[in-house]
Amino acid sequence: MPHEPHSLDAAAVRTWSSLTLAALGRAREDIDAINVYPVADADTGTNLYLTACSAARALEAAFDAPADVSEGTARGDGAVGAGAATSLGDAVRAYAHGALTGARGNSGTIFAQLLRGVADVLGGEPRATASGGLLAGALARAAESAYQAVAHPVEGTMLTVAAAAARAAGAAEAAAGSAADVARAAYEGARAALAETPGQLAVLGRAGVVDAGGCGIVAVLGALWQALSGQEVPQEPVRGRAVAVPTRQQPCDEEPDGPGYEVTYLLDAPDPAVDLLREALDALGDSLVVVGGDGLWNVHVHVDDPGAAVEAGVVAGRPYRIRITHFGDERRRARTERAQRAVVAVVQGEGLAGLCQEAGATTVLALPGEPPAAAEIAAAVRRAHAREVVLLPGGAEQRAAAAAAAEQARADGVRVAVIPTRSAVQGLAALAVHDPDASFDEDVVAMTAAAGATRHGELAIAERQSFTSAGICQAGDVLGLIDGDVAVIGSELAETAEAVLERMLGSGGELVTLVLGPEVPDALAARLEAYVQHGHLAVDTLTYRGGRYSAPLLIGIE
Repeated sequence: MPHEPHSLDAAAVRTWSSLTLAALGRAREDIDAINVYPVADADTGTNLYLTACSAARALEAAFDAPADVSEGTARGDGAVGAGAATSLGDAVRAYAHGALTGARGNSGTIFAQLLRGVADVLGGEPRATASGGLLAGALARAAESAYQAVAHPVEGTMLTVAAAAARAAGAAEAAAGSAADVARAAYEGARAALAETPGQLAVLGRAGVVDAGGCGIVAVLGALWQALSGQEVPQEPVRGRAVAVPTRQQPCDEEPDGPGYEVTYLLDAPDPAVDLLREALDALGDSLVVVGGDGLWNVHVHVDDPGAAVEAGVVAGRPYRIRITHFGDERRRARTERAQRAVVAVVQGEGLAGLCQEAGATTVLALPGEPPAAAEIAAAVRRAHAREVVLLPGGAEQRAAAAAAAEQARADGVRVAVIPTRSAVQGLAALAVHDPDASFDEDVVAMTAAAGATRHGELAIAERQSFTSAGICQAGDVLGLIDGDVAVIGSELAETAEAVLERMLGSGGELVTLVLGPEVPDALAARLEAYVQHGHLAVDTLTYRGGRYSAPLLIGIE
């Protein structure tokens, strides 16, 4: 069924923001894993994600209707709540400003400047929507301004990928393409350029990886195309495999050449003072990126003397939100994390994956009807860089693959325990009691007990007429499952959910966890929370968004 393209307006920018957050949330671990330039500090994906979080919060504030967007959470379906109307110009300016004030690291700072370039073109647009030509011009300005912000641009990086995307967008616009056509061309141009980066930058070629920042740009442009076209990006979520498979990682304990500290800060200063600041910082170190304008700047530099870098900011204006990171500390942290215990969780739902990542787990996304293979789970275990791993298979259909992956990991010398979870809510319960400071056996016992003590329910839609333990269902009926068996057959989600809750709470409980699917309205969560509170005053309720690929409703009762 063909999808209707969407206009490039304020609502599309809002959807782009939400989809970008979801895409970077999915990809950040794998982007971190292939981060070898300019420093192999395994944080490029995280920095891009946190920058996108800041941008999204500022955009929601501009709509005067804050959505549930915070560091570590995002609705995977790209949906947003209704908010006060705002113009295209207001939206892109707010989005770029939020990225500027919250930019993290080298990659996040360049990402912020790319968004500022977009805002330079679209921010003053008086019309409610922008054409393909304006979008192409905005992407061209974004690439140009990013190159200008970097003191010594290097090819084979996210700059190269952004420039290739802009050229492809310009060609599409010349062919009278719509905004959706231009976005698709930019995305495809970025993907092609990303694949070429190992041949352009020697450190990438030696490590056998593509540029980590470039991976982030591909994710961002894929989200833009999806927002404007209304259709899914035709590839798997970026997990290293969707764009390029790293042949080996750069060891975290290899000592890189170059300065030992990363210094970042926001700066209030006039343009002439910033020109002098660039000269001063360029003489102190490398990886210098200064982005912003109109009196507000974000400064990023790698130096051996962090005090001198801050003092240069004081000379130029008023530096604040100063962050100094010692790369040696980061490498020691990476080695320590690699030696510690890790949790690997198989989940169905992008929002659920984000929840598990917040709790410190490495995740594997299971698509509906396509459970991950043992090799994919084993790769996630290796990516966790731990000597001890607790594996949460998510559901019964993933258990065999999880057990096979565990055997592969044990052959590599990793100690692995598989918790027999049958539902994502049991995995969340296990994660809630995970204690990396306890002994391995104590931790596994506690997590297994928490999972086993969590009764699980689920709502599903019947695909065909069939016999169930609750009677005959018809296609389209709402099925309420308790501990894997159909217990209720209904016609409406809300009534069926209430019936399932009443049956489950009949045997007691202190905490209800609700995980809502992407098509389920927020009103259902409010109704179910009120239902629980009215009939069971001592029971608390937690509600999460499962995101794209998740079931309509998951219920856990502890």
